[in-house]
Amino acid sequence: MFSRHELALIGATIIWGASFLIVHHAMRSSGPLFFVGLRFLVAGAICVALFHRHMRGLTQAELRAGASIGVAIWLGYGLQTHGLQTVSSSQSAFISALYVPIVPLLQWLVLRRPPRLASWAGIALAFAGLILLAGPQAGGVSLSLGELTTLLSAVAIAAEIILIGRFANQVDSRRVTVVQLIVAGLLAFAAMPLAGEGVPTFSWVWLAAGLGLGASSALIQLAMNWAQRTVSPTRATVIYAGEPVWGGIFGRMAGDRLPGLAILGAALIVLGVIVSELGPRRRKPG
Repeated sequence: MFSRHELALIGATIIWGASFLIVHHAMRSSGPLFFVGLRFLVAGAICVALFHRHMRGLTQAELRAGASIGVAIWLGYGLQTHGLQTVSSSQSAFISALYVPIVPLLQWLVLRRPPRLASWAGIALAFAGLILLAGPQAGGVSLSLGELTTLLSAVAIAAEIILIGRFANQVDSRRVTVVQLIVAGLLAFAAMPLAGEGVPTFSWVWLAAGLGLGASSALIQLAMNWAQRTVSPTRATVIYAGEPVWGGIFGRMAGDRLPGLAILGAALIVLGVIVSELGPRRRKPG
């Protein structure tokens, strides 16, 4: 039997998995930057309502920390949402999960912290899975534009994780969460003219998806903070590894049909995620 804390984390992964399909459909009636802006400003507004009393103590250091994390969120989810215009929700879910084994690689490159043996094993498994998921070609591996932007989004999300870890013990997490969500949303709207993206024609699809995912992003973060007080890091890691699996399940229900090699690749990515997180766990905000 699962505890209520574990059930809360399972519920979070189910919602994360479903979000890929929701965004994929929303892209039929909205541009990626507008949708990302709506999603994160809604999440930021909810957090402001919840934490408005704490915002009075916002410091310059917290503002800088939240802004830097917000830039990474904007890049990560902007690229991921852009990719969902052309790749299936299942592919996006599994490629996005690569952010976990990418984190130790970035730490090595930027902070000069060499990955642990388990991290190297996870990296090897995950990238072998990416090759199979993308589809090996006669001359090597060919990533489509959508797959490439989704892979780049995983790099940006990995940078977000590192930044969160960098500032975690120096700031008030509630105030920084508000700042990062609002910065991500405002940057997405500000980038629309530069990308040649206009405000979409009104649609209940992008409105409901944006409001729903914005609300879930805020509420899931609160649920995670509550649940992870009692759930061990190892068990939480296994639960979180189900995110791309749920994404694949929802994609399958919607008609996605991955070939056999791609399914094997997806399984290797999930295995790589679990293996690379056998030590201390890192997690993105919902």
